[in-house]
Amino acid sequence: MQRQIKDHEKIFIAGASGMVGSALVRLLKKKGYNNNLLVPKREELDLLDSLAVKEWFMKHKPNIVILAAAKVGGIFANSSYPASFILENLKIQTNVIESACNCKVRRLVFLGSSCIYPKYSVQPIKEEYLLSGYLENTNEWYAIAKISGMKLCESLRIQYKFDAISLMPTNLYGPNDNYDSENSHVMAALIKKFLLAKSQKLSSVTCWGSGSVLREFMHVDDLAEATIFCLNNWFPGEYNSPKEMNGKFLNHLNVGTGKDISIKKLAEKIAKITKFEGEIKWDKSKPDGTPRKLLDISKIKNLGWEAKIDLDIGIRNTISELDF
Repeated sequence: MQRQIKDHEKIFIAGASGMVGSALVRLLKKKGYNNNLLVPKREELDLLDSLAVKEWFMKHKPNIVILAAAKVGGIFANSSYPASFILENLKIQTNVIESACNCKVRRLVFLGSSCIYPKYSVQPIKEEYLLSGYLENTNEWYAIAKISGMKLCESLRIQYKFDAISLMPTNLYGPNDNYDSENSHVMAALIKKFLLAKSQKLSSVTCWGSGSVLREFMHVDDLAEATIFCLNNWFPGEYNSPKEMNGKFLNHLNVGTGKDISIKKLAEKIAKITKFEGEIKWDKSKPDGTPRKLLDISKIKNLGWEAKIDLDIGIRNTISELDF
């Protein structure tokens, strides 16, 4: 079995303009793959159009596919547009994964999300806890779509020996994040709030929820490193590849830092970094989401990978590149 990505291989990054996709482009260029990257813009390839995706694959014939494209958003967006989140993500995933399989792509990586796990899962969350309980209702539509994409990859491996693997990253942040007021996730939302409060000399900042819930955060550059590491080093079904407790080979792996922080402490950390000295208020009428979501990362660590970017340094670097 061919292992390391070869210099001549064409690598298609679906969603190259997004936070994760752009991090992958930066890393692959750094590693010398810039001449073989396939990074079509949205106007060049509509991933929601199954015929367009099929024709693109037949024309360009990528060897490696990294599926980082998705419709994403925070609690408000997920709660407000449930049909959009499940429909668009199902279409994107199915179109790309099916075309990749039909066109004999050598390897595919599907990037999911830690929200696939049950709302009240045992902590830290092991890969085998998938489907062991009900989902958090504020993002269940997105989670169901991601579970479907992951299971599609697994089913194609079983039935057609298609070499597709899935990674489930924790909450991400970093360059090219989405800071839209309706669609941003918690880290981007807090950074924007405190930067604007500082620049506008506001006396207080109001954050959603109680601040008591716990979240794990990883810099997007760490996810990019993990993705390329797994492409080169993880082959499900081999004797040393990760297994569930019952001995079944895993087709998805958690990717995280193994550390979490309360949203209250995160807000205080961001306030300190942005030098905001006003009051932090909490609007408890707004939803908290899942009480805690800490991933068990022992399996990917046993393969030889772990996150390197410290949270404080990552936040400082992210903020230094912004201008609100």
